[in-house]
Amino acid sequence: MQAEMLELDGAIGGGQVLRSALSLSMLSGRPFRIVNIRARRSRPGLLRQHLTAVQAAAQICSAETNGVELGSQQLSFRPGAIRGGDYRFAIGSAGSCTLVLQTLLPALLRADGPSTLRISGGTHNPLAPPADFLQLAWLPLLRRMGARVEMQLLRHGFMPAGGGELAVQVEPSRLQPLHLESPGAPRSQRARALLAGVPGHVGERELERVARRLKWPEQTLQFNWLEQDEGPGNALLLEVVCEEVTEVFCAFGQSGVRAERVADRAIDQLRDWQRSGAAVGEHLADQLLLPMALAGGGSLTTPRLSEHLSSNIEVLRRFLPLDIRCDRTASGSLRIAL
Repeated sequence: MQAEMLELDGAIGGGQVLRSALSLSMLSGRPFRIVNIRARRSRPGLLRQHLTAVQAAAQICSAETNGVELGSQQLSFRPGAIRGGDYRFAIGSAGSCTLVLQTLLPALLRADGPSTLRISGGTHNPLAPPADFLQLAWLPLLRRMGARVEMQLLRHGFMPAGGGELAVQVEPSRLQPLHLESPGAPRSQRARALLAGVPGHVGERELERVARRLKWPEQTLQFNWLEQDEGPGNALLLEVVCEEVTEVFCAFGQSGVRAERVADRAIDQLRDWQRSGAAVGEHLADQLLLPMALAGGGSLTTPRLSEHLSSNIEVLRRFLPLDIRCDRTASGSLRIAL
């Protein structure tokens, strides 16, 4: 007897709803149909990174699909069994490799054997977690939960050229619940200016802004000179290592935007998280919920309920019999418990 098709509205949270639905469909065996994909975005429908995520998910679990084409605002997905193996996926643009990986990884942890992935496209672009965020913040927490996964950044890929590549190795793993109430005592911090085909004064001004506003010492400020053909591109990464978590905040250089303004964007994110006293920022919180659901439980605190968090919780509730509770802590941050 086939499972009933779940109906989803993709307008409530953009590409996040589609990616979470793909992961959860593969894990639960529940087919779904989604309409109004990214309907509220300036370019609605499937972009290349979303198309790649759907095609990759379909290949991993031999899914039956319909409506999978560029620009499509509706599709259906009926999953089969998840299979380990050697996979290569090319986005063909600067669309996010990391978002495609985050769509596939929960399912591959439940596959019938080990897997290797090569994903090419954008590794450092706005509106997606950079590869460094996955390596330093997200994957260490998944490993603490029991995930056996390794990732290498083979080549950087910035907007608009792309051309980056990730390599990932995944062993089937059983995840355990994780509870994050606070970040713990700070241990170290680091600011890195990534520069590929961009004048050095851009990175200098970004790091000067960090030193002035955050009072970080000179030895924590680093230049990362990348190969010219990996750009043009610039990113500022702020890494804070604490006892319980490592957080990474990022901002990207853009034509016409002053280097100081780029630095301010990353600094403001970091300060907002620090002032809240919460364990993780809103982006890391959003990306931990599905692994926690796969583990059968967990909890975290985060500064606020973002649109992504809200839509992700809604999709989790539709697919799984979960009791997800959201409450305010005494300090005013949000506590989410599964």
